[in-house]
Amino acid sequence: MSLSGALSNAISGLTAASRSAGVVSSNLANVMTEGYARRDVELEAQIARGGGVSVVSTVRFRDPMILSEMRTATADRSASASLAGFYSKVEQLVGTPDDASSLTAKMADLEASLLSAASRPDLSGRLDQVVRDAQTVAQVLATASQGVQDARVAADRNIAAGVNELDAKLVQVQELSVQIAGGSVAKRDVSSLIDIREKLISEIAEWIPVKEMRRPNQGVALYSTGGVLLLDGSAAQLSFANAHTIVPHMTEQGGHLSGIAINGVDVSVDPQQGPLRGGKLAALFEIRDQASVAAQSELDAIARDLGERFQAAGLDATRATGDLGLFTDGGAFVDPANEVGLAGRLTVNVAVDSAQGGTSWRLRDGLGAAAPGPVGNAELLQEMSDVLSARRSPLSGGYAGQENSASGLVGLLTSKFGAERLGAEQDLTFAATRATEAEMFLMEDGVDSDQEMQKLMLIEQAYAANARVLQTVDDMMNALMGAI
Repeated sequence: MSLSGALSNAISGLTAASRSAGVVSSNLANVMTEGYARRDVELEAQIARGGGVSVVSTVRFRDPMILSEMRTATADRSASASLAGFYSKVEQLVGTPDDASSLTAKMADLEASLLSAASRPDLSGRLDQVVRDAQTVAQVLATASQGVQDARVAADRNIAAGVNELDAKLVQVQELSVQIAGGSVAKRDVSSLIDIREKLISEIAEWIPVKEMRRPNQGVALYSTGGVLLLDGSAAQLSFANAHTIVPHMTEQGGHLSGIAINGVDVSVDPQQGPLRGGKLAALFEIRDQASVAAQSELDAIARDLGERFQAAGLDATRATGDLGLFTDGGAFVDPANEVGLAGRLTVNVAVDSAQGGTSWRLRDGLGAAAPGPVGNAELLQEMSDVLSARRSPLSGGYAGQENSASGLVGLLTSKFGAERLGAEQDLTFAATRATEAEMFLMEDGVDSDQEMQKLMLIEQAYAANARVLQTVDDMMNALMGAI
């Protein structure tokens, strides 16, 4: 081998060692960086040129199967977290049986105050307490109803924020893909750009689980797991109209609330069968359109049951057919045809409310009585107490066919909300464990600091050997020059 050949080989070796050292140092510096994928230098022997080595490219290592599993798992975790948060809030709205401010406790207070008033109907203080306890029950139902609607508003607002975020990130992925393609054609290292794009796609996948398809020059196309095209060359545009106020009767099916349109075409937002199923976006639609609607229906069934118990024919001879009972629909007769949202409108009859010009003695003498009757007559109070404890089968909600007292019905509601919360938390625990494991697998496939240090030692040895060759060639050249 000639001296010039040896010199060329040594220089190429130094260049390769320098490039390899840079990649190893980058790996070590980013060993804890989220989204960073391990790199290595691909080298090729320069056989045709008489020896030496050339740097072909920087290779980025990432297992697509593990990455896909991690994205699916984090999407499930985000969806489960949203649902668990909703069901926890719903349970808090009605309270648990051991909570003194719960609906269960307030219903028990109403039953107790009716019994107390029936034992001494002559004491106005006990009659007033019945009115206060009835108002408290109505208020707890109204607060719970408003809380459910607030959850719908929050879900709707989060959907709008998510759609804006998705639109922005899809455009960013599109722009990065253009830069990556240009860099790939020019044989530049685009690993850092791919890292950023991969992180953006993972963030998109939390909202909508995606399938990533490879395109030429390291490009990608993104499809939802339900088959909707989100990006292929150009980014799809999602649109959604935020509703600033939501009341119980408003639904997406009824045209009151917005769905999702992609490039101007409406798509189903069904959380189980829709093309956007599986992530946080679908969970928010489930909260807004299904879970909260079901919770409101259960509360309305409780309110209807209370209203119908006290306005039933045969209770209180001073009331004509169609007259108001103890509980009213905002001052009107409780009409089963107008049940939606009733829990938020349930009020106590003004005839017994002293704050609104009524008098509590009507609980004893009749809601339609014009004047007080015998103060010792506890018959109506006892009938009201019996009405609360009577077992009847509600005609709405999830209680049809289940005969229960008013307290028993509230107990079923509390148990149902508690079971839903527990089930959602169990789903969240499973999803979180799965996501954590997937993230660990992805990290294990990443940078191994021990391996990188071993590589660095080999690179140092190679660099020293090539430097020694350069020194030897220089010494030989000097010796030749001195001999001339």
